[in-house]
This record gives sequence, C-alpha cells and structure tokens, in this order.
Amino acid sequence: MTSLATRPLLDAVSDPAVGLLAVDEAPNPWFDPSYVTDNWDSILTYTGEHVRLTVLAVVIGAAVALPLALLARRSRYLSAPVLGLSTVVYTIPSLALFALLVPFTGLSSNTVLIGLVAYSLVILVRNFLAGLQGVPADVREAARGMGLSAAQTFWRVDLPLALPAFMAGLRIATVSTVALTTVGVLVGHGGLGQLITGGFAANFYRAEIVTGAVGCVLLALLADVLLAGAERVLTPWARAVRT
Repeated sequence: MTSLATRPLLDAVSDPAVGLLAVDEAPNPWFDPSYVTDNWDSILTYTGEHVRLTVLAVVIGAAVALPLALLARRSRYLSAPVLGLSTVVYTIPSLALFALLVPFTGLSSNTVLIGLVAYSLVILVRNFLAGLQGVPADVREAARGMGLSAAQTFWRVDLPLALPAFMAGLRIATVSTVALTTVGVLVGHGGLGQLITGGFAANFYRAEIVTGAVGCVLLALLADVLLAGAERVLTPWARAVRT
C-alpha cells in the first residue's frame, strides 16, 4: 500500500478570529524522490505483477495464435473468419469483458490475464499469418521434394523464414500489453496502474501518478529492446541481407 505519509496533506489550523479552518495545501510536485524511496516495496510489488501479467499474456497469446495462423494459411476459407474473430474480440471494451469473466474467475489476476490474452490475438494472429504467407511456395515445395515431413518443413523452413514477422508481432503485442495491463485496476490487479489510480484517489497526487506512468513506459521500452536483441540473435541472416 502507498504510504499516506508521502502524500500531500491538508493541514487545517483553527482561526480564532473568524472561527473557520484555514486550509494550507502541501506542495504537490510532479516527481518526488522521497515518494519513490518511501514506497519502494509497493512499487516493486506492482512492477512484478505488471511484468508477470505481460509475460504470461504474450506467451499464452503466442501459443494460441500460432495454431490459428497455421490453420488460416492452410485454407483461405478459414483465414477471414480467424482474422475476423480476433478483431471482434479486440473491439470488446475491457469493462464489458471483465464483467463477463468475473462470475467465473472472480476479482483475480486471472480475469486480467484472460482479457490480455484475448486482446493480444488480433496482433499476433495477423503477424504470424503474414510471416507464414511470406514463405515462398517453391521453397516449401523443394523441402517436401527432399522428403521433409510437414513438421520438419515448419521447423526447418517456415519458422526461420517467418521469424522476423513473428518477432515484429511479439514486439508490438508486448508493448501493447504493457499499456493494457493497467486496465486491470478495474478488478484490483492492474500492476503499475494501481499507482496511477491511487494518485487520482489521493487528491490528484502527481508523484504517484507519474511514477506509475513512467514505470509503464520504461517497462515497454525495456521489453522492446530485449525482444529486438533476441531478434538479432535469432535471425543473423536478416542482418546479412540488409548489409
């Protein structure tokens, strides 16, 4: 919980001359280092929850999106329904989605996680499908002509060639999920979003709001940098082609 001692207080002092209370509002800076130091444990707890929800949502979303993308590539008649369904899910307001989930999952982090996974699919399915469709047909035919099975063709041909598109989708989905995680405050599991709403509830305490907002931005930037580094390591041939 955020320490009340670090939030601005309204010091009411009795004024005997008029019999009223003179209210003196304490300073309310946009950034206060003392707030961060005094509430470091709470900030770390919310950050940990934010990271956990983001990582789980993207990993589970990728595990769901890949089979859907493979299915959509196999049949053009299934491509439109798969893409359309992921888009429809994305248009559902988070408040309405949580209201549908709460009777089954309660006010738990699972409610937030299911919503984040659902919202990530619109990005992941499209990018995964684009990557798979970008694999040249003659390359896949050559792989089958060499006697490779469908599974071997996927691991040795499809996945390496589609990996840049896959990683692009993962990067976009991760950054988007970092931002969307804050809506979990609706059920009490919003990670750093708890600081943002806590600041508004504490008489618009700017330091708490900014700490939560800046924390989200830093998490998104860090995740994007890590994924970009992973992409460079996993796709060395892509750098060779660009150079």
